Amino acid sequence: MTAPHPATHPRQFLEHLYQAAVTRAMPLHNTAACLPPPPKGRTVVIGAGKAGGSMAQAVEALWPADAPLEGLVVTRYHHIPPRPEGLPQRIEMVEAAHPVPDAAGLAASQRILAMVQGLTRDDLVLCLISGGGSALLTLPAEGLSLEDKQRINKALLNSGANIGEMNCVRKHLSRIKGGRLAAACAPARVVTLTISDVPGDDPSIIASGPTVPDASSCADALAILKRYGIDVPADVLSRLESGALETPKPGTPAFDGHEVHMMATPQQSLEAAAAAAHAAGLQAYILSDEMEGESREVGKVHAALARAVALRSQPFSKPCVILSGGETTVTIRPLQAGAAKGRGGRAGEFCLGLALALQGQRGVYALAADTDGIDGVEDNAGAFVAPDTLTRAVAQGMKINGFLDRNDAYGYFEPLGDLVITGPTYTNVNDFRALLIL
Repeated sequence: MTAPHPATHPRQFLEHLYQAAVTRAMPLHNTAACLPPPPKGRTVVIGAGKAGGSMAQAVEALWPADAPLEGLVVTRYHHIPPRPEGLPQRIEMVEAAHPVPDAAGLAASQRILAMVQGLTRDDLVLCLISGGGSALLTLPAEGLSLEDKQRINKALLNSGANIGEMNCVRKHLSRIKGGRLAAACAPARVVTLTISDVPGDDPSIIASGPTVPDASSCADALAILKRYGIDVPADVLSRLESGALETPKPGTPAFDGHEVHMMATPQQSLEAAAAAAHAAGLQAYILSDEMEGESREVGKVHAALARAVALRSQPFSKPCVILSGGETTVTIRPLQAGAAKGRGGRAGEFCLGLALALQGQRGVYALAADTDGIDGVEDNAGAFVAPDTLTRAVAQGMKINGFLDRNDAYGYFEPLGDLVITGPTYTNVNDFRALLIL
């Protein structure tokens, strides 16, 4: 596809780069090389994540038609892709809530755990894992209710904890995450196909690693809960302190012979976007696929770099594109009395911080969006920033600082027509950020 001209259509050009990144992460493009041959016995497909539906369809399309195939995968509401004509359904797909778990996710997790009971050495379990699986695959530890898990999950999401910290807690408060699902599959062979949405592509962090060993400890989970002031029931706290909720560790025999295949990563998607920029005649620079920190602060750092390029052609010569990925965080600020609750996610808050720091810098355009098509819990993937963003907002009576104070990126960019809305993409390699400097 021909790219829109960056100088005359900067927004469309940045959306083109985003689409190149998303396309690179689509399961159908990446699954065939990861599939093992059919076993002597059953092949049971299980999994969870925002890409679960498209991953399951890829397996259905590529698995031999005469080989048995069955299973259950849970994905986010509205994330089951349209079924290709003529593709028979052999894997059941169900939907549940994200980022806060619900009863549908609990029921799906119970069914998945039951489905892998009684397997033999002749059987194969294909586990399809992608970002979002922690919330979707929810089976609270003994002594915890679903309501407890929902409360703890909300507190973690609002705390500013990074994804590794959140998933460490989730693993130790679960009966299915942190390698426990793999242990339940024994003695069957387990092959995990995963799409990474985490900095560093650690499979034990992606969806809280249900089928891989966990090197973190109950002590680590306790320290995180204490750091962010998150309460758990007294009996659960006692079991964390005693180590009774410890996860299966590396070297545990239950993982012998298991395989993990990384099907798509944030770095690969950034490289695809860089290639699309090069094809349009622009230099592209990938800062990192592992950026973490407060979204608004990461936005300010990107703005400082963009201004240096725009004003002094340092450290990069313009025109160029600057790309980055990773998973930033948003710490929800307490609302002032009478203030309306803000709407928005990581990408939108990044754009608020960026726009504020750019101060209308001429020649700088940016797009930040989540590669799953949903920024937080809203209907947008992210937002677009242009040199006239602040002036257009002021003309509508909107001052950006107030929107930052209440974490209201959606409320800021919607009246400007600068929300990026794609709908679910059916994959997920996390944050995508692109800055165009002309």
